[in-house]
Amino acid sequence: MASLISLSSSSSSSSSFFSPMKSLKRLASLKSTTKIILRCRRTLTVSSVRSPETEPPPAVQAFWKWLSDEKVVSAKTPAKPGVVQEGLGLIAQRDIGRNEVVLEVPKRFWINPDTVAASEIGKVCGGLKPWVSVALFLIKEKQRKDSPWRLYLDILPDCTDSTIYWSEEELSELQGAQLLSTTLGVKEYIQTEFERVEEEVILPHKQLFPSAISLNDFLWAFGILRSRAFSRLRGQNLVLIPLADLINHSQAISTEEYAWEIKGGGIFSRELLFSLRTPVSVKAGEQVLIQYDMEKSNAELALDYGFIESRPDRNAYTLTLEISESDPFFGDKLDIAESNGLGETAYFDIVLGRSLPPAMVPYLRLVALGGTDAFLLESIFRNSIWGHLELPVSRANEELICRVVRDACRSALSGYHTTVEEDEKLKEGGKLKPRMEIAVGIRAGEKKVLQQIDGIFEERELELDELEYYQDRRLKDLGLVGEQGDIIFWEPK
Repeated sequence: MASLISLSSSSSSSSSFFSPMKSLKRLASLKSTTKIILRCRRTLTVSSVRSPETEPPPAVQAFWKWLSDEKVVSAKTPAKPGVVQEGLGLIAQRDIGRNEVVLEVPKRFWINPDTVAASEIGKVCGGLKPWVSVALFLIKEKQRKDSPWRLYLDILPDCTDSTIYWSEEELSELQGAQLLSTTLGVKEYIQTEFERVEEEVILPHKQLFPSAISLNDFLWAFGILRSRAFSRLRGQNLVLIPLADLINHSQAISTEEYAWEIKGGGIFSRELLFSLRTPVSVKAGEQVLIQYDMEKSNAELALDYGFIESRPDRNAYTLTLEISESDPFFGDKLDIAESNGLGETAYFDIVLGRSLPPAMVPYLRLVALGGTDAFLLESIFRNSIWGHLELPVSRANEELICRVVRDACRSALSGYHTTVEEDEKLKEGGKLKPRMEIAVGIRAGEKKVLQQIDGIFEERELELDELEYYQDRRLKDLGLVGEQGDIIFWEPK
């Protein structure tokens, strides 16, 4: 039953512009083909807490002046860029009330696929994925000294603490973690997309791309989009909003409401506006913050933005279950799975401190179904089998899923080079560098979830003799079992 369960990496991260389909490889894969080496200059970030009143760098002041000259902002704008612990952020210039508009950015200052289409490279980007075309546009404009976007591009970081920018040594601290495989899969995906766009667009149109474009450039653009692009906007699945994208995240904010919206420019203007609001009241001099995404796990936050949270329910582990093609009942099981919204492979995100996903145990029982229990796969049970799978089928079936899940958890736990206790001790000691702090938090969180899963199925193993199985329920339904569980024998009159 080795194919019953797989604890290999799978990312449930939802993104409007990215979905890697390549197989995920181990750290050694970075040593083959083209090697990605990033050296980050963090001219606009700070390593220690600095007062929001610190004078912004010249590049930020120039950016603000540009927006002022273009009438996007004014002296009355409630917030403006400032130096904060995260690097750059939006600082309240006065007290701002909950749900109050912080700033508004007209559509002509957005960067999205429409921006690319209207640019000089638009004619060669029509067939590209939206994110690839925008990434290429960012790189092209960054290389142009006379770019109309120069003052915005100058304030963008060279990298973040996202795991896609980590060195091999830093990534080795994620040994055994799903995030490691996910990160390597993302980098492999980026490389594949770069090689394709280089062959199909960049090299055949050197007149449009006179300066060399490297894989590192493409990785930079991908990271910028991943960390700064707004999604879930009306008619906009991928858009950069200069100034608004300086807004930082706070785990203390527990709602995503009131953060942003797209609206009309008013009676005398047909231009759309991106309107950013604050979900909480903010005092003058404080940083305006929002909640990026309540549903993302720490692994997703680390991959997208380069930070994690201390909240336990940000820790998650993705369990991958599969119906083996070699299973003699493969067709029947697949039909049942698909009839219930699942498939040949199913991914279940287990969150620390929460119950197992409702469909996970029924799917496990389905995958493990066999032997004397196989009669449930007959067509006569097709409309009712999922209901049967929501309850224990047989002792053998329940024992099998417990054993396989527990073996898989123990195998996954053995892949880490530290224990939870060792990780907790490192966190308590403090003085960890940001990326090391992320690595320790991620691997500790994953291990806690694995221990939780193992504990759930260990408890289930101890209850095997007390559980009521299908045959017991069936006999009760037929009135052949008494209240004490004893079988009733009927004697002829």
